[in-house]
Amino acid sequence: MLEPGKIYVETELRLTAAFTDSAGTAIDPDTVTFKTFSPSGDEATYVYGTDSEVQKASTGNYTADIVPGEAGRWFFRWKTTGTGKVIALEGEFIVKKSAFFDDPLTDYC
Repeated sequence: MLEPGKIYVETELRLTAAFTDSAGTAIDPDTVTFKTFSPSGDEATYVYGTDSEVQKASTGNYTADIVPGEAGRWFFRWKTTGTGKVIALEGEFIVKKSAFFDDPLTDYC
């Protein structure tokens, strides 16, 4: 699980991925796709070269900048194609409730 500190609703979050070949050398896949799955079940897909949320930082290193719009457990998945392989990296993070975006009378995560 990603633990960069507290993440609140409507706060930009940067997720990163590094792709290497079997020898550990950084490689750029043919395609890089980043997906999120929200606590309410909404799925969003971002593709490098098409969507500004996914950027290449350097050879083999990619970032995705997202702004979670609701509190709860989020899931994400990086998927690549190229060189005869598919690489998938998955993870999760928790977005905290906020009195500014949620009912202040409910329990907080």
